[in-house]
Amino acid sequence: MKKVLAIILGGGAGTRLYPLTKLRAKPAVPVAGKYRLIDIPVSNCINSEIFKIYVLTQFNSASLNRHIARTYNFSGFSEGFVEVLAAQQTPENPNWFQGTADAVRQYIWLLEEWDAEEYLILSGDHLYRMDYREFVQRHRETGADITLSVIPIDERRASDFGLMKIDDSGRVVDFSEKPKGDALKAMRVDTSILGLNAEQAKLQPYIASMGIYVFKRDVLIKLLKESIERTDFGKEIIPDSAKDHNVQAYLFDGYWEDIGTIEAFYEANLALTHQPVPPFSFYDEHAPIYTRARYLPPSKLQDCQIRQSMIGEGCILKNCRIEHSVLGVRSRVESGTIIEDSLLMGADFYQDSVERHCSVEKGDIPVGIGTDSIIRRAIIDKNAQIGHGVKIINKDNVQEAEREGQGFYIRSGIIVVLKNAVIPHGTVI
Repeated sequence: MKKVLAIILGGGAGTRLYPLTKLRAKPAVPVAGKYRLIDIPVSNCINSEIFKIYVLTQFNSASLNRHIARTYNFSGFSEGFVEVLAAQQTPENPNWFQGTADAVRQYIWLLEEWDAEEYLILSGDHLYRMDYREFVQRHRETGADITLSVIPIDERRASDFGLMKIDDSGRVVDFSEKPKGDALKAMRVDTSILGLNAEQAKLQPYIASMGIYVFKRDVLIKLLKESIERTDFGKEIIPDSAKDHNVQAYLFDGYWEDIGTIEAFYEANLALTHQPVPPFSFYDEHAPIYTRARYLPPSKLQDCQIRQSMIGEGCILKNCRIEHSVLGVRSRVESGTIIEDSLLMGADFYQDSVERHCSVEKGDIPVGIGTDSIIRRAIIDKNAQIGHGVKIINKDNVQEAEREGQGFYIRSGIIVVLKNAVIPHGTVI
């Protein structure tokens, strides 16, 4: 794996995840109470013994830079690194990144300097655990120019994805973007060719791209330099190259979730609390997910009722009820409060007792959730100050709303309280 260079695409402005991306890049969005989205692909690389990793981004990259600098410091005796490459304007290219392929193209001069045989292109907003060694090995064994990681799909969900068709050797011969009707049926393939058993192959006769690719070094450089007008890997570069290049499919049959929307992000986080085994587990000691070491104290729970939930480090919970929820680091919940089906991202800092007491005396609201509040089906971003007797319950069942001046948005019926927002005492949302 020393000859593999990983490139993680940080995505665009993250509009589908807004307002969580209002003040941060999409890969820096917190997940599972203590991690960030970027930790998933970076950890997969480290566990696969790939230690040369670039992250391409162009929006709100300050917190992403800070997280990576504090988290991933490899030994000075290795060539390993994790570096952010932010979009920049140069005399040769005065534009920002125009798409996934254009982002890589603008830094191809830097990538060429490394003695790499393969470039591994990854996405920064997926939740999954993969051993890329097997992926790269399949690429090498088949003599492929490009290998795509694909997931098997049943007929019910197939029309939501860009699908591919393969021949008997696993070579990709056709692409179709979200086909329906006869066009969908034409994309059926024998997925047993890629490793599914006969029963699974019958239930899942379609394959969809995960947005994860391995390119031969020379092939990627040639494609990017020859076709400057093509700016996207999945929609342009790869489909156009299938005629003249050996494009292979590699089947990934584990848990994979694209968490690029508020609803998918919310569902994926709460799924971590499922019993007895969640669809994705952070409790795998053989392939751990790494993140920044914060050296926080244990969480303190005083007379609380907690069911089917995850509680991050350094939390202080007093006489409250938590059900089917995820609470991030340094979360603070006061007495009489009920939290159900919600994701609290916690806080970046502690307010000491004197500061909190002074805030209350002045009529200010301290960081955390105040007394006798109810929070249901919501995402509470970091450092939110929620007063006493607040009800965040979407009482009118609104599906979409933008109330930035009041400190919240509603997406797919999920209330998202903004980072650093102040929700006054007695507010009902």
